[in-house]
Amino acid sequence: MKRWHTYLFAGCCALCLGACTGNFRDINDDQSGTTDKELEADNNGLGYRLKIVQQGVYFNYDYGKGKNWPFQMTQNLSADMFSGYMHDPKPLQGGSHNSDYNLQDGWNSSMWQFTYSYIMPEIYRLEQTAEELMPPFYAITKILKVLVMHRVTDFYGPVIYSRFGSSGAEYVPDSQEEVYGHFFADLDEAVRILSEYVAQHPAANEFARFDLLLDGSYVSWLRFANSLRMRLAVRIASVAPERAAEEFRTGLEDAYGVIESNPGNVAVDASGVFLNPLGAINRSWNEAVMNAAMESILGGFEDPRMEKFFEPCRADLVVTEEGGKTIEIAGEFHGIRQGTAFSHNYYAAFSRLTVEQTTDAVLMTAAEVWFLRAEAALRGWTGESPENCYRRGVSLSFTQWQAAGLERYLESGATAADYHDPVDPQNDIAARCRVTPRWDESADDELKLERIITQKWIAMYPEGCEAWAEQRRTGYPRLFPVRFNHSKGQSIDTETMIRRLPFPATMATSDPEQYNALTGVLGGADHGGTRLWWDTGTNFR
Repeated sequence: MKRWHTYLFAGCCALCLGACTGNFRDINDDQSGTTDKELEADNNGLGYRLKIVQQGVYFNYDYGKGKNWPFQMTQNLSADMFSGYMHDPKPLQGGSHNSDYNLQDGWNSSMWQFTYSYIMPEIYRLEQTAEELMPPFYAITKILKVLVMHRVTDFYGPVIYSRFGSSGAEYVPDSQEEVYGHFFADLDEAVRILSEYVAQHPAANEFARFDLLLDGSYVSWLRFANSLRMRLAVRIASVAPERAAEEFRTGLEDAYGVIESNPGNVAVDASGVFLNPLGAINRSWNEAVMNAAMESILGGFEDPRMEKFFEPCRADLVVTEEGGKTIEIAGEFHGIRQGTAFSHNYYAAFSRLTVEQTTDAVLMTAAEVWFLRAEAALRGWTGESPENCYRRGVSLSFTQWQAAGLERYLESGATAADYHDPVDPQNDIAARCRVTPRWDESADDELKLERIITQKWIAMYPEGCEAWAEQRRTGYPRLFPVRFNHSKGQSIDTETMIRRLPFPATMATSDPEQYNALTGVLGGADHGGTRLWWDTGTNFR
């Protein structure tokens, strides 16, 4: 986004959020601009709504106010940065904003605002109609509902889920523990319906022309549902280990299987109606470059995926202050350390992403699923080999990115590199990651988990929502702390780092009943330092 557009947008967003998130009871009105009559006219009602929901996972649905900037607000200026993947090279808000924990409500309310204004109403209407008209579409709606809303609860904590749209109790929140239970129940229902339908109609493909995430096959959606269950099971491994193990095995052992190879990867198709908003932020707006954590870990590991994820700096950097000097960075990979509160534009010369608007927006990969299996095996939930699953995850990631040198990499003892900022040496910091790519069977479980999650983090790039959630859950990979911590009242600990996003601030004054209901089940103060339910601060009991 251009600089002038940044401030114009911030003002518009504040007005929008004040009008919508401040009064949650208005959100249940569908604002997507579609009507039942319009949908009936083209005889594609269910499929059209499902397309909106699929685009809404990686928010890029044009509801009449433009595209791309909603994604920047819902994810790129928060999760993509907090995960250690990216950083905006421009000094937005004068240089102090989410990066240094001066949290911007107009940004951080967006995930809540857009999901409840545009996506959940579509899901609600599908739930009311699809079960009778087209059961497999209803099942896919349930899977998408879990996919959409687990991202929301993992941002904020309590959410409106089980009672959304329920007469008289529409706005009663679920605690995060409760909503995860509902996730598993919804996946149970979806898998049951799809399994029965596939058994009766093995060649059915009615959903194919509406499918933006997979190949239109109901079996593929069953595998996705099982894999998603495994993701959520691992998320609660520390807080509810018995339930986690049970749910994980339910997904892994289902007759239709899980995602095991790259053709089964889940991604929003960017060859048609959807264009990847991260591509626009990267290429058109020049507002996404490498994070220092990626430089440290990928660079230190000499990881061949570095050049697949990022571009080397295109030219040397000329600094005009103090008589001027040239910093030789052309051809090198450089990232920005979060929390440096810079007020210059020199970081615009740092390594850009390779993501284009035509790059599919990946939501779950086979590599991630194998790393889930590696952790489950490490925890004793299955009889699989943690090392074999780990190696399979790395292998599939290399194949996905068409990177060479897999066997050499898997035997590498390379370690993460110290970070050196060529613009401001005061940002320099020693590497924190303790592991190498090579598996070490003699290591303790904590170090093995760090190795698994570090490689999982690399493999999930550029999906920052999941990466941030897993980094908070496990503490891995070990990211650099912010240099400057400008959180309100120092509510966010510098070393513990940000744990969640606050609820929309306008809600506290315009709808205090709703706000108090949400904060009442949060379990802590409504700020970025409060841990979520699954974020226990420990990995093994």
